[in-house]
Amino acid sequence: MKKFKPILLALGALALIFLGIAGVKFLQIRAMIASGENSTRPPETISTAVVESDSWVRSVESVGSLRPVQGADLSTEASGIVSKILFENGAEVRQGELLVELDAEAERANLRAAEAEAQLAKSVYDRTKSLRATNNVPQSDLDAAESQLRKAEALAQQISAAIAKKQLRAPFDGRLGIREVNLGQYVEQGAKIVPLQSLDPIHVDFLLPQQLVSTVAPGQKIILRTDAYPGREFTGELTAVNSEIDRITRNIRLQGTLKNTDGALRPGMFARVEIFPGGSDAVLRVPVTAVFRAPYGDSVFVVLERTNEDGVSEKFVEQRFIRTGRSMGDFIAITEGLNEGDTVVSAGAFKLRNGSSVQVNNALAPKPELSPHPENS
Repeated sequence: MKKFKPILLALGALALIFLGIAGVKFLQIRAMIASGENSTRPPETISTAVVESDSWVRSVESVGSLRPVQGADLSTEASGIVSKILFENGAEVRQGELLVELDAEAERANLRAAEAEAQLAKSVYDRTKSLRATNNVPQSDLDAAESQLRKAEALAQQISAAIAKKQLRAPFDGRLGIREVNLGQYVEQGAKIVPLQSLDPIHVDFLLPQQLVSTVAPGQKIILRTDAYPGREFTGELTAVNSEIDRITRNIRLQGTLKNTDGALRPGMFARVEIFPGGSDAVLRVPVTAVFRAPYGDSVFVVLERTNEDGVSEKFVEQRFIRTGRSMGDFIAITEGLNEGDTVVSAGAFKLRNGSSVQVNNALAPKPELSPHPENS
């Protein structure tokens, strides 16, 4: 028994030390919990905006694609070897300008022979006509001479037309693309030579749902925007409304026309189109940054006042679910959930929860605009 007594004393001492440490930690944790229950979370700093009424010009947005007023992939009407290329890629050309020639030496030789035959037939005809005037030849000889002359002239015209088919001319004013042929290359009839597009003016084709058919008409203003030129707007007008509605999508096709003097817009570009049917709508607007998007619905934080336990007035936020309408510039229309004059959180909403205390600081908040023009655009 005496042998185990030191071991038991050591174990007892370790137990006392452990209990002492546990007691100290227990007291520390209880003190921290009590301190947390008595402390209050400091208010979050936010920026605010007031819900305002406004009158927005009525507009409808869609997406479309740019298309030339006139455009074609040019080709020759005959087969042959390319003997001349008379244009540069991307050049501006005028209507009737000669672009490409195919080898036509054989046709030109035939034309010279046909013109010689026609000249001889003309001489025979003139001589026969003079003799007929003095009744030295019968009328049948004059008719035969005239027939030979017409045949010879027709043959010459036929060969001239064959030569013209081996010449490619610009059918309208426009800008050429990149050629698809080279000198000495044999091309088949109808083979693509070069694209030609008329770029000024230019069309934009877009679709609208059938519910809006009664609100659109030729002559209405349109504004076009494209990612190729951020911040730039192109203005034009609606020039055509299709005569039928698509049976599958129930959309109607519309066409707008825009000036394009600098050639910035190109056929095939994707664009956003805004059309203005006329009139205006009364809306309640807030900055877009005030709307908190979530899968279960859109909401905003409304700033209210209350009296705390110490009798001091303080600001807090209340989350409200809303319905939104169309947007304009930095603002969005609110169709349900807010009233004019309400104050909403416009910056800092991500760190709030329902009932959070807040303090307002609008000193550094950017000012929203209906027609923003960022400096870096």
